[in-house]
Amino acid sequence: MASVRAHALAGIPDVRAGDDLAALIAEAAGDELRDGQVVVVAHKVVSKAEGAIVDLRTVRPSARAHELAGGHAGEDRRSGDLSGEPPRFAPAKDPRVVQVVLDQSAEIVRAARDVLICRTHHGFVCANAGVDASNATGADTVVTLPRDPEASARGLRARLRELTGVTVAVLVTDSFGRAWRHGQCDVALGCAGMVALDDWRGRVDANGLALRATWLAVADAAAATADLARAKDSGEPVVVIDGLERFVTAEDGPGAAALLRPLEEDLFR
Repeated sequence: MASVRAHALAGIPDVRAGDDLAALIAEAAGDELRDGQVVVVAHKVVSKAEGAIVDLRTVRPSARAHELAGGHAGEDRRSGDLSGEPPRFAPAKDPRVVQVVLDQSAEIVRAARDVLICRTHHGFVCANAGVDASNATGADTVVTLPRDPEASARGLRARLRELTGVTVAVLVTDSFGRAWRHGQCDVALGCAGMVALDDWRGRVDANGLALRATWLAVADAAAATADLARAKDSGEPVVVIDGLERFVTAEDGPGAAALLRPLEEDLFR
C-alpha cells in the first residue's frame, strides 16, 4: 500500500426521509466508483434517509429530563454518587432534548458541565447519545444515530453494488470526543465489507520483537481520514477512499461491533 487518497463527493442534495441514499451517492460519484474503494458516509444523512429524526414538539419530558436540564452549569457528578443526588445538566438545555438523549441511552455514564456522556443502546459511549441539532431538518427537530448502523452500512453496500456493479466497502461514521484529548475524530458506527481491526498480536515487528498489544483500528482510522477530506460546513457527507484495498473483503464481515470494548473490559467503570 503506497498511498491513501480520500476525496469528498460533491453534488449530494439535502437528504430527506425515504430518499434512496445509495442512488444519490451513485449519481454523485458518476463512473468513478470501482472495486476495493471505501465509501465513508456521515451518519447524519443515513439517519435522515431512515427517518431517525425527532420532532421536539411531540416530546413530553419526564421528571428526570427536567431535573437533568435544570442542573447547575459546571457541576460534575457521577451516576450513583453517594450523595444520592442525580447528575446535573446545563441549565439552558431544552428538557425535550434531554428526554430524547435519555430515550437513546442504555446508561448515563457521567454528567459533566454541558454534556451527558451516555452508553447508547448500540453500545457506543458518546456525548448526548449522539443526539444532534446541527444540520437537522428544522428548528424543532434533532437527529439521532441510525437505529442499526451495521444494517445501514450493509444495505448501502448492497444497493451500490446493484446500481453500479462494483463492490466497495461502506462505513457509517460519526464524530466522537476522546476522554483524554481535546477535539473530535470520526469513528465507524457501521462497517460492511472492511476489516474493522487489523490484529498484529502474535506477529513480530521489524526487529523480531513479539507484538502483544498491537491491534489496529482500521475502520476508525479510515473514518478519521475521510473526515479530513471534507469541511464541516461543506455539505459533502460522503467521502471515497482509495488505497485501502487490502482491508476490503468480499463478505460484509462482523462490522464495527468488533471495535466495541465489552463492559467487563471497561477499565474506567
